[in-house]
Amino acid sequence: MKQTLADALNRLAAGTPKPATAQVADALTGAGIPGTALEVSESRTPTGLEADAIEAAVLAGGDCVIGQIRDGSVTVSVLPVLASGKCFVGVPA
Repeated sequence: MKQTLADALNRLAAGTPKPATAQVADALTGAGIPGTALEVSESRTPTGLEADAIEAAVLAGGDCVIGQIRDGSVTVSVLPVLASGKCFVGVPA
């Protein structure tokens, strides 16, 4: 899953260095990641400003595979699932 997430985010970031939330979700579901296992952060702040980075997380068993796009660069990490059973705190987009 880590490589699938990294590949999909790198393809997206190559053409869109600051993608919107929907673009990230579409790229990842298009890569075969089930939407039910996917969480994506907001690409805009509540005041309408562009977020510095956008993150996506995929629930994979007992792990969260988390990817971040910041200015066209992609970073992917694997972290434990939160006690809530989710990868992000709060309500993702």
